[in-house]
Amino acid sequence: MTDQPWLGDVCSLVDAFRARTISPSEALDASLAAINASELNAFSHLDTDAARVTAASADVSLPFGGVPMGIKELETVNRWPYTEASLVFKDRVADHDTIQVTRLRAAGAVLAGQTTASEFGGINCTTTKLHGTTHNPWNLERTPGGSSGGTAAAAAGGLLPIASGGDGGGSIRIPAGFTGMFGLKSTFGRIPKGPQALQPPLTVVVGCVSRSVRDTARWFDVCNGFDPRDTLSLPRVEGWEAGLDTFELAGKRAVISIDLGSAIVEPRCAALVLDLAETLIAGAGLTRVDVVVELPQGGLEWAMSNLIGLAGTLGDRYPACNDDLTPEIQLGMNLATHNLNVQTAGATEMFRIDVNERMADIFEHTDFIFAAANPDVAFDATGPMPTTVGDIDLIKEYGFNKAIGNNGALTIPANLTGNPAVSIPAGLVDGLPVALQVIGRHHEEQLLLDLARIAERERPWPLVAPTAPA
Repeated sequence: MTDQPWLGDVCSLVDAFRARTISPSEALDASLAAINASELNAFSHLDTDAARVTAASADVSLPFGGVPMGIKELETVNRWPYTEASLVFKDRVADHDTIQVTRLRAAGAVLAGQTTASEFGGINCTTTKLHGTTHNPWNLERTPGGSSGGTAAAAAGGLLPIASGGDGGGSIRIPAGFTGMFGLKSTFGRIPKGPQALQPPLTVVVGCVSRSVRDTARWFDVCNGFDPRDTLSLPRVEGWEAGLDTFELAGKRAVISIDLGSAIVEPRCAALVLDLAETLIAGAGLTRVDVVVELPQGGLEWAMSNLIGLAGTLGDRYPACNDDLTPEIQLGMNLATHNLNVQTAGATEMFRIDVNERMADIFEHTDFIFAAANPDVAFDATGPMPTTVGDIDLIKEYGFNKAIGNNGALTIPANLTGNPAVSIPAGLVDGLPVALQVIGRHHEEQLLLDLARIAERERPWPLVAPTAPA
């Protein structure tokens, strides 16, 4: 019996279920109690009754049998609210599960509730007019990032061991980095997004934020594989968890580019990232190569391409719904309405070609790119998006566009090109987590997981923040 939520990883919880040292119902009730007592505001909806029914009959022989988990509120769960964190859709209810949710249910997951996100996944700060502000468990005055902010806060805050996420511009890696969790942005299409999959702008993948590498591997064992409702989804790959620690890394090439040639990174954060990168290169027996990495920032082009889908979602509700939108989404829709035309759309596509070509050129000479996951530690929980890094006023030094774009400059490139990338905890600055990002070749996520396993063994990270329930 326990009255505290599980503070280990998912795999150890399933082992405990099978050993009968804790039951799924006990684990769920402890998580629900912690969620209800929490100040993090990591959940926008709880499905308590249905979750208890599922937990009571859980088959613990399944990969996620009995595991309480959250689903990000940008993902549909049948009969749950489907607000996309926006007042515009505050009364909308989903009428189907996503393919990912369907596969998680089949693997025995207990869907406890819906984790908070930024409105339409638009920014890397989780504060909305609909749900208020989500807080970072390492420091309640700081953001857990976004858009998967509630997911990261829930896992790091000890509320439950894992939850789903999505990454269209860094929305798994950024919050994982800000909260000391592990996050994999897979190759584009690895897990289907359907039904009703929005294909453009070809940047968004789904997955999870977890406490351990093996938990993420198990997630991809369960969720990956083609489905005809997402015509760009990839064929199934077997053996993610069983294959951990089996891939030959020695002799593969790695380049360290903390800033990817365009971001401004806080020096103390950069030092931690560099130290872990060098540790992993040595530990894996990689060959460090000297390759020029200059990936353009691309924040405006990324935003414009994403706003096409948002305009479709809002439909004829816009511009009448403008006052219901958060300021960042208001600004984005205003920019798109007045500036998105054939010329700008064409320029955006030419930009994407340029980024793809540059990334491909880099990977002709290396197998991994080591970089920072975030320019700095987590900023104020309520925002706005920072325009400073350390003591540097980016607006004064570089101008407004560079200042705003710096927030996603490290993560957006891998979304535009579809490359897989991981966020690995690298240490603390001012008591807040810092993360290393490793970008890999298309379809080689399992190599990234094995690199992360080396970090997990040689530099083990806390599975939860110090403020998690004890």
